[in-house]
Amino acid sequence: MMSRQDVYEQVGVAMTCRSLQEYVDMFQLSGDWMSQGPILDVAAGASSFVAQVRKAGGDAVAVDPLYLGQAEELYARGKREIANSTEKLRNIAHTYDWGYYGSLEQHRLNREQALEEFIQTYANDGTKQIFVPGGLPRLPFADDRFSQVFCSHFLFLYHQQFDEEFHRQAIAELVRICRPGGEVRLYPLVGLDRKQYVHLAELISDLRQDGHEVALVPTTFRFLEGATRFLQICKKAAR
Repeated sequence: MMSRQDVYEQVGVAMTCRSLQEYVDMFQLSGDWMSQGPILDVAAGASSFVAQVRKAGGDAVAVDPLYLGQAEELYARGKREIANSTEKLRNIAHTYDWGYYGSLEQHRLNREQALEEFIQTYANDGTKQIFVPGGLPRLPFADDRFSQVFCSHFLFLYHQQFDEEFHRQAIAELVRICRPGGEVRLYPLVGLDRKQYVHLAELISDLRQDGHEVALVPTTFRFLEGATRFLQICKKAAR
């Protein structure tokens, strides 16, 4: 039986630092996905996903409330959070699947490398065209702008901090800014308590009633217990 001591304790929302490869594996991306129009990473934190996609020639934008800060501030915060999260993970390491990262030390190294690459690009984005300040449930983008919208380690993960109405509004917003025929992908579908989001079935039902195609897609990415699928929303095509 899981005890409270086995749960990752988090106050507020952590600054995520993840790489392009982690996104590829989490969301099972393949083929020419990078060339299929503009991509948005929501609640992107200090992940290097967008920086790496752009270096590879893709069109990608990130959005996060953190982007109001200066590069030096974000870098210092990222270093602190990586150190703190590593220590918290060390205390409950037995509750995680280390097959993907190999070890706690490699997990930390991946975070640090993602942070470094993010900062290099963020520091040069003086006009905030790549890293846009903004947060759910309202984003500063026009309707139907992005062909692919990703949100990693925010929705559902913090279900104890954000209620059902917030999740409904947030997902509606992600669908709004996605192009007809485009996709929204969300991972994980469990919280820090490793329980599946309790209102997931109702959310899926409502999305389908609105005409969108929705699927729970298996992923080979493993770390948090129970996080074996991502939510895929294919926005209904325009009439």
